[in-house]
Amino acid sequence: MTDAGTGSGRGTWVDQALREHQEHAAPEHAGPQSGAASDREQQVLDRIDKARRRRPKVREERITMSHGAGGKATRTLVEAVFLDAFSNPLLEPLEDAAQLHVNGARVALTTDSYVVSPLFFPGGDIGDLAVNGTVNDLAVSGATPLYLSAGFILEEGFPVTDLIEIVTSMKAAAQVAGVQVVTGDTKVVQRGKADGCYINTAGVGVVEHDMSLGVANARPGDAVIVSGPIGDHGVTIMLARGELDIEADITSDTADLLAATPGVRALRDATRGGVATILNEVATAAQVGVLVNEDAIPVRTVVRGASELLGIDPMYVACEGRMVVVVDGGEADKALAALRSHPLGADAAIIGSITAEPPGMVLLNTAFGGSRIVDLLVGDPLPRIC
Repeated sequence: MTDAGTGSGRGTWVDQALREHQEHAAPEHAGPQSGAASDREQQVLDRIDKARRRRPKVREERITMSHGAGGKATRTLVEAVFLDAFSNPLLEPLEDAAQLHVNGARVALTTDSYVVSPLFFPGGDIGDLAVNGTVNDLAVSGATPLYLSAGFILEEGFPVTDLIEIVTSMKAAAQVAGVQVVTGDTKVVQRGKADGCYINTAGVGVVEHDMSLGVANARPGDAVIVSGPIGDHGVTIMLARGELDIEADITSDTADLLAATPGVRALRDATRGGVATILNEVATAAQVGVLVNEDAIPVRTVVRGASELLGIDPMYVACEGRMVVVVDGGEADKALAALRSHPLGADAAIIGSITAEPPGMVLLNTAFGGSRIVDLLVGDPLPRIC
């Protein structure tokens, strides 16, 4: 391993551990010292593993934007506050939807809140994002989405015409997905106490098969697939804010996509924290390694260019509507073909594999021939992208 980073800053415990490793590493040459170098590398991995096993604790006195980024701060907040308070077998897997057993039937339940800014962006708006995002969470849990709730928090002074446009988008997205909005709630807060419109949705679906999907199911030899180019949604939102003098012909794809392929272990919607966060969740939950090839990761040229300008890694950019699939290695080609048979999965690609070592770690083979650790996101490079 030659480098470490998260695309959002240095100074993490991973960097510190690797610096210690590099300071004490022996020169690269054949001989007895090669074994010693290997031992020191293992010591670094052991230190990282020990740090990750510490009981999570929120050290900040106040919530920051990083707590909503989907990375380390979010994970710590969820585990140290919410999971600690509400811990139960249904919640503990921390999947996109809870699997419930009701009168002999399997039901999936999920909820999500949407605070995207701006409310309208190329390819959609907060309304269809809310519907499709919730439908996606049900679909990647192996459920057939059926019903949604919709809760609106509106700011005093918000234009009624904008609200009608958002609701119309939600109606159209629900019809395409085959779901119904069957209950809801509306609250209005004083001017300046919100940012126009926030939406919360919950979704219910039925699981009609015997498959058990979850990131903890990953096994060495499995393949890792993404359903299309990564980073589109996050970069689209950033460009739509007008904070950069960039124009690009990209749109956010928030459509529902499920690869119902034999041998599938896990499906995840790569939203906050992007593909990198999902891969870390797989590695941690299953205690396996994940090895990814940078050259195999599909990224549109405009997304790569905007990411380089912003100084961020596309691996950490949210991609609503993009799935990360973990599938038995022997079924990888079949799964890839199934994804590519759908118009929205035409650019799906196998980007890596599950390994036995090092457990709990994600490694990236770079285009330059080296490798680096892909750690959880530290900061929040693109806030409020969903």
